[in-house]
Amino acid sequence: MQLLKGKTALITGGTAGIGKEIACLYAQQGADVAIFGTSQERAEQALKEIESNKIDSQQKCAYFLVNVAKSKEVEGVIDQLLKSWGKIDILVNNAGITRDNLLLRMTEEDWDLVMDVNLKSVYNTCRALARPMMKARTGVVINITSVIGLTGNAGQSNYAASKAGMIGFTKSFAKEFASRGIRANCVAPGYIETQMTQSLSDPIKETILQKIPLSRIGQPRDVAHAALFLASDLANYITGQVIAVDGGMVM
Repeated sequence: MQLLKGKTALITGGTAGIGKEIACLYAQQGADVAIFGTSQERAEQALKEIESNKIDSQQKCAYFLVNVAKSKEVEGVIDQLLKSWGKIDILVNNAGITRDNLLLRMTEEDWDLVMDVNLKSVYNTCRALARPMMKARTGVVINITSVIGLTGNAGQSNYAASKAGMIGFTKSFAKEFASRGIRANCVAPGYIETQMTQSLSDPIKETILQKIPLSRIGQPRDVAHAALFLASDLANYITGQVIAVDGGMVM
């Protein structure tokens, strides 16, 4: 079954990790896929992988180098993509960074950077696509938050605030645009094996693993499956929700 045949998807932070996995899975399910990233080398490699997952030679794939924290830059590229492809049915906001530190040691620059990349980017992309989706009277927004946005975490006040903000934004967006046929939901990954988590020490990883009832580290594909479900018509009566993909870590 091709759950996304005929759909067009835009994924921020799509050059690696969870974002790239979502992009590849969407291509496998028949979607045209565009990704945003900041590294040309990673973007070119990701594009090759996405194209290798296409099921139809007519499917379109593209990458754009974009600073998602910059409103005008995001608006310009999305306008370019809409003119070229005609529509964007699915938006996945996955771009995210960490700059961890205890609050008393956290610089204003690290606070602002995390909020801009993780949260302001969601405002930028959703605002740029709201009118086209309203005009089409259909659209899906999936924001990749984190279980840290649900629980908080010492040393991650900036990251937790940005991810909690994504949840509040998503619920507000869902209420504003539901009457226009637009759905918005969050996926909240737990401990997933990505570049962001590989830098953790073995003792920290072991401590985290002990808190996961399913007793395993999550994989990017686990998150991608949730993002596929929410993007598909199987979820056409679901909006304003947060789905935790965390092996039961947060219940």
